[in-house]
Amino acid sequence: MDAAQQEATARARELQRNWYGEPLGALFRKLIDDLGLNQARLAAVLGLSAPMLSQLMSGQRAKIGNPAVVQRVQLLQELASQVADGSVSAAEATERMEEIKKSQGGSVLSNTTQTTGSSGAPTVKRVVREIQSLLRSVAAAGDIIDAADSLAPSHPELAEFLRVYGAGRTADAVAHYQSHQS
Repeated sequence: MDAAQQEATARARELQRNWYGEPLGALFRKLIDDLGLNQARLAAVLGLSAPMLSQLMSGQRAKIGNPAVVQRVQLLQELASQVADGSVSAAEATERMEEIKKSQGGSVLSNTTQTTGSSGAPTVKRVVREIQSLLRSVAAAGDIIDAADSLAPSHPELAEFLRVYGAGRTADAVAHYQSHQS
């Protein structure tokens, strides 16, 4: 790999870190490990071709162009955390991956079977991730920060919202969400 290719790959990984919280190579490797998948199976569940998955993982491509695929990534991250904490068995995870594979993305919080916790209400983390996904499907993190900076003098609360949900980490957005509930 020459210097220009290395620079392009580093830039793509930095963009991925801004858009998705970490480079997609690391994110996808965690999903592969946590859910017991291989790259071909992960690509199939996400609705990507194997070469596209490989390009995203290696930094040859920076962005997932399809918002439905971004939502499937987030659903798999949620599933992986449920497997890790023991609330979902390996067999249940396999079934859920088939549901995720068939999901078309769609509107925010449209599919209650995928967005609800055991209480029947949407989980805070799920709601936050839906908001993040929606914002990030319309603009890159840098553009959202620029918009927030423009709004800050006249609308500081709205600017904070854009920064936290559009460019921040999920944990920070969850804390923000919880602090603004009555």
